Amino acid sequence: MTQRVVSIVGPTASGKTGLGIAIARRLAEAGERAEIVNADAYQMYRGMDIGTAKPTAEEQAAVPHHLIDIIDPEDTMSVARFQQLARETIADLQSRGIRPILVGGSGLYARAAIDDITFPGTDPDVRTRLEEREKTEGAGALFDELRAKDPEAAARMDPRNPRRTIRALEVIELTGKPYSASLPRYRYVIPSVQIGLDLDRSDLDHRIDLRTKQMYDDGFIEEVERLRPHLGATAVRALGYQQIIDLLDGIWDVNDAFADIAQKTKRLARKQMGWFGRDPRIHWLQALNPKLVDNAMAIIAHADAGDYDPIDARADEYTQHHLGDITA
Repeated sequence: MTQRVVSIVGPTASGKTGLGIAIARRLAEAGERAEIVNADAYQMYRGMDIGTAKPTAEEQAAVPHHLIDIIDPEDTMSVARFQQLARETIADLQSRGIRPILVGGSGLYARAAIDDITFPGTDPDVRTRLEEREKTEGAGALFDELRAKDPEAAARMDPRNPRRTIRALEVIELTGKPYSASLPRYRYVIPSVQIGLDLDRSDLDHRIDLRTKQMYDDGFIEEVERLRPHLGATAVRALGYQQIIDLLDGIWDVNDAFADIAQKTKRLARKQMGWFGRDPRIHWLQALNPKLVDNAMAIIAHADAGDYDPIDARADEYTQHHLGDITA
């Protein structure tokens, strides 16, 4: 029987941390050790606790967590760097007979840990030359070049996004291969089972409103005030931090700042559901179902026994039918 990595995905505020801890405890009751591997991009930054809804000290004490508080806010976490760290952590846990439970709402990070995704390097000179061409020739000319060199990649990209076009042409020049060859594939390189948390839109919005109020009550303004001198260009992009910086600068009042955080968090949740909804391997469960943990354990048991097809057409049908109104 193969014990797969358990990956818990879903939108922000859907209860992924709680489910991960509950699964780890159930496995412990059955005599199996399990620990959590964080796949949230911003929870890796030290001190960014309230704004990222980082697991509390009590939650981290209940089940060991990995890849939380591993870099300073001045530093930069990239998905390629995370991929290496996550795979090293997963391999270490498995070598010691511990099942990894991957938890996070950063879709690309969650997939980078377990999926067939490569991240080609960069070259500043090539990038600068392409950026200069975009200024002089226009984004359309570069996209036409991409369409000629790699029609598959061009068909999946927005011609109005020159940043992605430049990246694609850079990869083609550096690797000599189509950019599409490096695009994510729905293929595990580490045996895994994915569980997605689904909520009705109104329930999700309500939970986001409650979380945003809790951020204020817990001292989010003070957190940002303390961290502000140390926030690097990547860390400052975490949702909510710029709003509080603007609040501290007198651009917004408290009500407007937190209302904007709630609104943008709801928008992010829709995007997350759209991202995860395209993956046909995810087993979707209702987050508010009283039998959520039982249902999750049943899925894990079936997966361990090899009792399911990782590319399940029925999962895709479920996604299209149940998540259409969320992703619209």
